[in-house]
Amino acid sequence: MIPDKLHSGAFLFDRTKFLSFIFPLVDVFLVTLLFISRKTVAYGYLLNGLIVIYGTIFMTHFSIAELTAKYAPLQDWLLKSTIPDTAIAWADFFVGKALYDLHMRDK
Repeated sequence: MIPDKLHSGAFLFDRTKFLSFIFPLVDVFLVTLLFISRKTVAYGYLLNGLIVIYGTIFMTHFSIAELTAKYAPLQDWLLKSTIPDTAIAWADFFVGKALYDLHMRDK
């Protein structure tokens, strides 16, 4: 929900921000639950990878769109973009890969 600029006190539904809200929740709760069981670890690994790929695409797109519109210097590209967030998402993927490899090694 974002504030409506035409009507003070009112809010509008924003689909883009909704996806950026849902993906982390799915990652934290559903993927974690899938990694708990040996039967569902492959689904957790797959869903974790899909979320990281979509998150990388979304975050990179919005960073490029925002920073090119402002003609931002290189320092802003590194410090005020979503590049650090993308790195955290990929770290989450590699943790999931390690969990998947542990489950597969014990079979």
